Amino acid sequence: MSIIAWLVLGAIAGYIAGFLVKGDEGLGVIGHIVLGIVGALVGGFLASVLFNTKPIDGALDISSIVVAVIGAVIVVMVAGAITGRSRAGRGPV
Repeated sequence: MSIIAWLVLGAIAGYIAGFLVKGDEGLGVIGHIVLGIVGALVGGFLASVLFNTKPIDGALDISSIVVAVIGAVIVVMVAGAITGRSRAGRGPV
């Protein structure tokens, strides 16, 4: 799969990760898409290291989508931990 496909897949994964992770980093949809792109690349790298595969060179299938979403969720959670913002317990919206 080309890098362009991973960028598109990362954008979709970031959008999905925005719904899956509870918390608001104050980035909005565009910020989550950017974090998703980074997360897809991080997820692809981690999958290649852990499972001795090359998901970036493989076809677009369910495993690459799962890897991209997991990577995006990890990056969104790390961004939330760094910024220290959360929706829980912050009073009325």
